[in-house]
Order: sequence, then structure tokens, then C-alpha cells
Amino acid sequence: MKDKILIIEDDVSIANLQKDYLEINGMDAVIETDGTAGLNTALNLNFDLIIVDIMLPGVDGFEICKAIRNKKQTPIMIVSAKKEDIDKIRGLGLGANDYMIKPFSPNELVARVKAHIQNYKILKPKENSDILKIDDLIIHKDSHKVYVLDKEIILTNKEFQLLLFLAEHPNRVWSKESLFEQIWEMDIYDTDVATVVVHIKRLREKLKSVQSPTQPIETIWGVGYRFNL
Repeated sequence: MKDKILIIEDDVSIANLQKDYLEINGMDAVIETDGTAGLNTALNLNFDLIIVDIMLPGVDGFEICKAIRNKKQTPIMIVSAKKEDIDKIRGLGLGANDYMIKPFSPNELVARVKAHIQNYKILKPKENSDILKIDDLIIHKDSHKVYVLDKEIILTNKEFQLLLFLAEHPNRVWSKESLFEQIWEMDIYDTDVATVVVHIKRLREKLKSVQSPTQPIETIWGVGYRFNL
């Protein structure tokens, strides 16, 4: 089955260029030229990856990215003429997996699309799977046990939830605020977003304590954290 790509781009010539290169490389592509229509299509149909511009009629690309991330983990690539660091940081912080600046190389676009789809398919959590194994890290979801190099790492409940969430959603940047909403939203006793920083620090220390060569949690300064594979 061919990979299916959604392109949300109001410049028809650029959208058709992207579509042509993707289809030449064995993928199917659907184009939406309006932000509102594109968001509706993204939320109601299944795609293997979504390419979105920022400056769109109706709903802009940032809002589209945010709305998709609230519902789905489909890889998102922003392709935009906006090249300031603040735009890249905002896009990645809202859940985009990648950010390309126009003008772009169509061949590089295709290469990045293929890489993100491959990673997503490999790392997408399998339904009913109790064990998540990443290199020397093994997470038992039901029993809340974590092993590194066959040594058990004792984690608190929140540390475990945080590690599992990051491991199940790798290679994308999560802001402190987003992680807090995911893990602590219903916790009436811990309402300070700074607790995310503390828990990340403890997780790193515990992984380091068993001399693990794997230190997958990376700080993206000014944005948040990413679980790298």
C-alpha cells in the first residue's frame, strides 16, 4: 500500500511540485489549498505524513499543527518561507517533526518525508503490546518496570509516565507546558510546570546511574525536550 501524504499549501504551483515529486517516488498525495479545509481533512482522514505551510487562508499552519497534535501523532512537516528562528521554534514546539524553508530542494523534501514515515512506522506503539524496547531500554507498561542493560531502574509513578510518554512519541519536541498537560493535568497536588524540569533531571540521573550508553532525552534550548532514536 502506498504511503499517503496530505499537502496543505495555498500556492498551487508549490503544492503541485510537492505532489509530483512525492508521486514519482511511489506515494499518493492530496492537496488542500485552504487552512480550514486542510485541518478538517487532516483530522477526519488518515495520512502517513502531513506537509503544511504556515501562511494560509482560514487557519494558519501553527494552529493546524497544534490541532492535529491534540488528536493524532501523524508526522508533520512545516514547509514555509518564514525563516526566522522564532518561527522554527514555535513550529517545533507545537509538535512539528521537521521544518523546511522555501525555496527547498524537492529531492530533499522527499528524502525527509521518507525518513519521517519510516521512523513513525517503526516506532509507532503497537496495540496491546505491554513491552516497549528501545536499544538497551525496556519499558514494561503494565507492571511499570523499567530496565536498562538488564538492570531495573526504580522510578516514581510520574517519572515512569513521563519516560513512557516520551518514548512512545520519539523524535519530536515537547515543550514543558505540553508535557505538564499530558502528565500532570489532573494532579491537584502538583501545579507548577517547573516540575517537568525536575523530573527530566531525575530521569537522566537514574539512566546515568547504571552507566547506560543511551541518554535519549535531549534538551532543545528555548523549546523543550525530545526523545531521540
